[in-house]
Amino acid sequence: MLVKEVLLGLLTGAVFFTIGILLGHFAIDKGSSVPEWVQDASRDVDESIIEKFLAELDTNEIKENLRELTKVPHMATTPGDEATVEFMLKRWKDPKTGLDNAWREDYKVYLSFPDKTNPNKVSVVDPENRVLFTAREREKAYQPEQDDPEVVQPFAAYSPAGNVKGKLVYANQGKISDFELLNRTLDLRGTIAITRYGGEGRSKKAINAAKFGIVGVLVYTEPYDINDGLVSESETYPNSWYLPPSGVERGSYNTDFGDLLTPYLAAKDDTYRRPKEDITGIPPIPAQPIGFEDAERLICELDGDDAPIEWQGSLKCTYKLGGPGFKPTSLLNNSNVHMDIYNTERLEYSANVMGIIRGSVEPDRYVIYGNHRDSWVHGAIDPSSGTAVMLEITRVLGKMVKEGRWRPRRSIIFGSWGAEEFGLIGSAEYTEEYFSKLSERTVAYINVDISVFANATLRASASPAAQSVLFTASKQVNAPGTTTSVYENWIKYFNRTSPNYGVIPNVGFLTGAGSDYAAFMHYLGITSMDISYYYDRSKTRARIYPAYHTAYDTFDYASKFIDPGFTSHQAVARTAGNVLVRLADSLLLPFNCSDYAESLERYLSQAVTAFEEKLAAKEISMESLKKAVQLFRETATKLDRLIMDSDLAKETPLKARRINDQLMLLDRAFLDPLAFPEQYGFRHVIWASRSSSVPTFPGLADAVEKAESTDLKEDWDQAHKHLSIVTQAIAGAAHTLDDVI
Repeated sequence: MLVKEVLLGLLTGAVFFTIGILLGHFAIDKGSSVPEWVQDASRDVDESIIEKFLAELDTNEIKENLRELTKVPHMATTPGDEATVEFMLKRWKDPKTGLDNAWREDYKVYLSFPDKTNPNKVSVVDPENRVLFTAREREKAYQPEQDDPEVVQPFAAYSPAGNVKGKLVYANQGKISDFELLNRTLDLRGTIAITRYGGEGRSKKAINAAKFGIVGVLVYTEPYDINDGLVSESETYPNSWYLPPSGVERGSYNTDFGDLLTPYLAAKDDTYRRPKEDITGIPPIPAQPIGFEDAERLICELDGDDAPIEWQGSLKCTYKLGGPGFKPTSLLNNSNVHMDIYNTERLEYSANVMGIIRGSVEPDRYVIYGNHRDSWVHGAIDPSSGTAVMLEITRVLGKMVKEGRWRPRRSIIFGSWGAEEFGLIGSAEYTEEYFSKLSERTVAYINVDISVFANATLRASASPAAQSVLFTASKQVNAPGTTTSVYENWIKYFNRTSPNYGVIPNVGFLTGAGSDYAAFMHYLGITSMDISYYYDRSKTRARIYPAYHTAYDTFDYASKFIDPGFTSHQAVARTAGNVLVRLADSLLLPFNCSDYAESLERYLSQAVTAFEEKLAAKEISMESLKKAVQLFRETATKLDRLIMDSDLAKETPLKARRINDQLMLLDRAFLDPLAFPEQYGFRHVIWASRSSSVPTFPGLADAVEKAESTDLKEDWDQAHKHLSIVTQAIAGAAHTLDDVI
């Protein structure tokens, strides 16, 4: 009994002693006597630091970065790419403006290349084997850059080698519906199809074609889609920003991201590699891109019925479907198109260049800023405009760190991804190698791939949680050449009406795998954003800047037609850099879960309108989904109130850490590794890729539309399953925002 009393007394004393220390700690005036770590732990972002950072971002430095980065072609794994790796490392190791550390990480990846000694050929050959027409093997040179021997011949990466011939048909964008229309009146077996870019992924054009017995696919850039209908040399580069007639868009013809032989594994030397015969998502038949001047010669000679009005374009003729083949009055009559493709695949080493500024308070929390480094040719806009901006951001931040003027609260990792043009390989390999570390510790990923498409307005896509920090940053930066903020200018070009805020800039959603954010957002569930400067869509139909992936994407093109003066590059650097500093240095992460609730409510409204009645007819109720979205709204509001009522600088640092973890892990709560077994790398049930045109929950939308088309019980069961998946994901995410149990 005595022992128990003694132990109880000791325990009681210890409790009061601990309480006394805590009371004393938080009651004292936080002056010079307070330990430095306490002051650091309660420190918030310093607005004066942000102002100095923004002021030091220099247009001329960005310009010279771009000039250096585009001196030579730097396709992945080529000597030009290796020179760029060394340039990045040199800059990030600079003793005056470099980062705390920089290094390279090499991966052994499966890539596809044309044969330098045996170029791919597209020709028209008559029955006597006479060549009547041959497409260009290289684009026309207007500047010395196009004559560089390292300019790679236009090719479709991952297209198989092969020699095929057949009568030609025109198949619009190569969608399944396009081939179905052709197949109603034509026997497509053994034919070759010519398609235009857009409407369907590069690889899918060939995958779709093969299902109808087509043996080869040509792809061209339609001037109606990219040039606002202009086709003559006098109206195109080097006289304007439009694509010249011989310009050819190169590209990776695969549907999955990451190394194709090592799915879900980092492609290191000793990694298991599956047989290449097991690769899916690449063309099963030869494919080859050509310029629109060659496409015009082929399309305008076709026989057959007129193509539908929506299939027509700006070439100087009425587009026909093909007989199959050419019209009787054509010099090409009764001739076949021949495709001689000599692409080869091989394993090559590709490097990511990594750098870090270590955090002073939470070094185990990372904000990652990335941009891919490799290009198809010189790549001034894609991707070097983004690399030039990233290098200027690291120069200024590195200088501030080296001079002792600043160090972020959290660590900042910079990534220069390799082999991205071949299918987002560098970022995917990085996320696969460091899966657990990144999943647990990464606050956000900022992607600035193509920093400047044109010089009209900011454009951003992001997780809804990041909308608020994008708005805060864009309000502090002036649009180029104006006293108007980037935010106000943004509203003029891209806006929507929010039930909570009124008219605001429209921040797009990160659906699909359009850029380097894919592995971070869809695979890891890391809150991500993609930032760029864009063109005025009211003044052009161009689906992207016209020199995209061609030999004309050069420093000359960028400095004359995209951003003379490099002020839009600077605006992107200031906006993205501002976001970066706030994410790295704010005491409380500048994320807003109520904005996420609004996005879920928008998706719910679309789903109810499009699907509720159809599901109800199959006795499937959407009530649980409605309740889950409502629960998310309630818990988001509750967390917002807790944040507003807290003075975190004066409370225990553990409270800020706890709330930050809730905000940081929000997107992770929407991951379901079993939701999309047929889609590689997609685990985020809200933002995964979808084929449905209804802008709502992707798994549900695609499943309902498939069930509608088949009316099979098993397909309606899948629709019910996807309804349950998204419902439980949203409810689970809501619980992560709630109080600790």
